[in-house]
Amino acid sequence: MQATKYVLVTGGVVSGLGKGVTASSIGVLLKNCGYRVTSIKIDPYLNVDAGTMSPFEHGEVFVLDDGGEADLDLGNYERFMDITLTRDSNITTGKIYQAVIERERRGDYLGKTVQVVPHITDAIQDWIQRVAVQPVDGKAGVPHVCVIELGGTVGDIESAPFVEALRQFCIRVGEHNICNVHVSLVPVIGVVGEQKTKPTQHSVQVLRSLGITPALLACRSSHPLEESVRSKLALFCNVPTANVLSLHDVSNIWRVPLLMQEQAAHHIICSKLGLSNADKLDLSAWKVNLADRWDSLTEPVTITLIGKYTNLSDAYLSVIKSLQHACMEARVKLQLEWVEAASLEPQSKEVDQALYDASWQKLVEADGILVPGGFGSRGVEGKILAANYARINKKPYLGICLGMQIAVIEFARNVLGLTEANSTEFAPATPNPAVVFMPEISTTHKGGTMRLGARRTVLQTMSCMSAKLYQRELYIDERHRHRYEVNPDLVPKLEEAGLHFVGRDETGERMEILELADNPADHPYFVAAQFHPEFKSRPGNPSPLFLGFILASAKKLDSYLRCV
Repeated sequence: MQATKYVLVTGGVVSGLGKGVTASSIGVLLKNCGYRVTSIKIDPYLNVDAGTMSPFEHGEVFVLDDGGEADLDLGNYERFMDITLTRDSNITTGKIYQAVIERERRGDYLGKTVQVVPHITDAIQDWIQRVAVQPVDGKAGVPHVCVIELGGTVGDIESAPFVEALRQFCIRVGEHNICNVHVSLVPVIGVVGEQKTKPTQHSVQVLRSLGITPALLACRSSHPLEESVRSKLALFCNVPTANVLSLHDVSNIWRVPLLMQEQAAHHIICSKLGLSNADKLDLSAWKVNLADRWDSLTEPVTITLIGKYTNLSDAYLSVIKSLQHACMEARVKLQLEWVEAASLEPQSKEVDQALYDASWQKLVEADGILVPGGFGSRGVEGKILAANYARINKKPYLGICLGMQIAVIEFARNVLGLTEANSTEFAPATPNPAVVFMPEISTTHKGGTMRLGARRTVLQTMSCMSAKLYQRELYIDERHRHRYEVNPDLVPKLEEAGLHFVGRDETGERMEILELADNPADHPYFVAAQFHPEFKSRPGNPSPLFLGFILASAKKLDSYLRCV
């Protein structure tokens, strides 16, 4: 059996260059050459995982099937390569040091002084090799290639142990079994628009001084690299000119693999790794069904997202991608409007009348209203007002996690007449708890203590919207990330008044999916889920709840349901 090959993606100059999309695109190229691919993301921060990190600082927390809370780049890997990763696919400094310290406490090192080299670096290499051979595509057998992305910027203090471990790893697996792709910035300075090579030269110099030699340079720039610039980079960075890739801005991210194909990146990588299938690459379906289709959409659908972290779109990255996947399937062009939930609340009118009016205008003009997940009390009353507006005015509504709990609170207040109904997360002493704390969850520890990962939802009726969209009769499996749930004691009253819990967990005690109306004439689409359907959405295979939402917003749902 052939040993697993490795592609190492590093980054220089600045963070946020798109290493994740580059790594994902390399995976797409290799997969479409006929190879089975897996992926690992290395994050040099001390947190054990991303679960306790602020979305403002780090973007969304991506949840995996096994409950792992990971960096958002793992979502890019899963969506691009159509694979299912595990918590071990995300390596952090915290995880490595925790594992080494636990071994030291057990006495596994036989009294030796435990040091960064060799113990930490060995632990990193062992972790990579262990995870790289685990299948992630549902098939038996070892993946052919593992794409490793090193987060951060080469030269950072935090990443130093990982760079050293990866230098050693190149020796451990052999130079013909690993290929380094270095992503760097080629900025344009001054009014003359000259592309500057010096930042990339310095970045490669730092990388080589640390013992890793890049085989390819993936140069990020606003416009295609000039030939003279490519030649200069090749000369000073000691790579062939053909190995200097121009990853300039394109119309959508699905064009990045096509851009790399045009420059024969797959041939270069396969040649370096001794893989022979480069000529088999066929991205025609990818081009037609994703890249070209997205750019060809013209019929607009306006979705207003009521959020808490609207200043950073990465905080809702999987939600945005799910909307895009659904729009491609529905053949409509996404017009995404952002509304800060707190700006819908009456007190914001006194602070900023213009913002208040503009926020409400976006609700009025929306074709559909989406309330995603979130934590904390800020903006909750604004989200409740948005859910009320969607219900009363028959606007298509999709609620996710907190968005479902919001819908329940709104219904309890305005239909059941429980005016003080609330979640015990926001009002612990509320006399009408519509949403309550889950009894088995820790109240003292934040990290990894929620109801996480893939859980089963049992459909209660085949005549509901969700069953039709999922085209399932019994159950669905989706990923969760929450601490609070709908109060089961209130469910009979809610259902009697018309809020139907059409999906529940296997015990029947946890509410998983709610729908407002049996008759679409009563409301075109009012659906909410306790789980996060966005985490399993894929281009070409959109989340059913997102697809239903977009179709309803575009007034195409009835015709779609007649065909399924």
